[in-house]
Amino acid sequence: MYNDVKLEKGLYNLSGKSFTAALEEIDPSANYAGTPLEKLDAYERQLKRFNIRISGSSCDNVEKFFTSTETAVLFPEFVTRSIKKGFDETVLTSICAAKTISESGQYLGCTLDDSAAYTSSAQASTLPTATVMESTTATVLAKYGRLINASYEAVRKQRLDVFGIMLRSIGVKLAAAVTAKALDVLADGIAPITSSALTYADLAALCGEFECFNMNAVIVSPSVASEIVAMEQLSDVTAEESGRIMLPFGAELIRTSAADDNKIIGIDRNFALEFITSTDLIMETDKLIDRQLDQITVSITCGFRQITPDAIKVLSITA
Repeated sequence: MYNDVKLEKGLYNLSGKSFTAALEEIDPSANYAGTPLEKLDAYERQLKRFNIRISGSSCDNVEKFFTSTETAVLFPEFVTRSIKKGFDETVLTSICAAKTISESGQYLGCTLDDSAAYTSSAQASTLPTATVMESTTATVLAKYGRLINASYEAVRKQRLDVFGIMLRSIGVKLAAAVTAKALDVLADGIAPITSSALTYADLAALCGEFECFNMNAVIVSPSVASEIVAMEQLSDVTAEESGRIMLPFGAELIRTSAADDNKIIGIDRNFALEFITSTDLIMETDKLIDRQLDQITVSITCGFRQITPDAIKVLSITA
C-alpha cells in the first residue's frame, strides 16, 4: 500500500525510469481500481499520504515538503511536474506528428522518396516505386535549459500553487525557445509563395498549395495572428471554448512568439514534423532534496526533422 512505500533519493536514479514510474512499480495504480484513490497516480498518493496540498484555498507552503527526509524526496518531482506542465501547454505538442526517443545526441531517421507519379499501370507492367532509405544526414540534438536561482529561505514561505505557477512559466518560455527551432526546421528547404502584404486571398492560396495533404494548422506570430483575426472574411469566426480559432478552410490558427512576422507556415500536422529527444526534462534532484536551491538547472536535449516535406507550405511576406 502507498502508506508503506519507502521514499529515498535512489528512486530518481533508476536507469530508464522516471520517479513516478519507479513509484508505480512499487505501488501500482491498478491496485486502487474501484477505490477513492483510483484517479491518483503513485506520486499523487504520496502527496495524500503526507497531507501535502499543492493547490486550493488550504494550499501548503514550500517548506511543507521539508518536514521530513521522506517528504523532501517528493519535492524534485513537484518542480519537474510544474515546469513540464508549462512546457506541454504550449503549441509545440500540437504541431509534432511523432515523438522519438533517441539514445544518443545524433539521430539518423529514414527518408521517403515518393516522387514517382501515382498513375494507373498496365497489367503486368512495373509499378511506380517509393523508396525508404536511411537518412544520409544526422539530426544533431541541442540542449535547451535554464539556471534557476532561488534560495530555500526565499521560497520556503511561498504557497505551493504560486511557486508552481512560476515554474510553469519557465516551462512555457523554455518551450518557446524549442519551438523556434521546430519552425526553422519546418521552413527549411520549402520554396515559399510570396506576397507584398498579407491578405485573406494569400491565406487561401497557401491552403491551395496542398495537394494530397490537408492544411490543418497555420502557424503565425502574435502580430500576424491579430492581422488575420481582424480580416473582414473572419468577422463571423469565433473562438471555441478551448480558445482555438479555426479558419474558414478548416485550419487552426496557431499563435506563437517563436514565429517570424514575415513568415506564415501551413502544415498538415499529422505528417509534417518529428520531435526527437534524448531526455525528458531533467534537473539536479539531489540539490533540491537537500534544500540547496541556490542554483538549479532544468534542461531538455532535443531536435526536429521533417517527415513529409509535401505536408509543409510557407507564405513569405516580402514588405
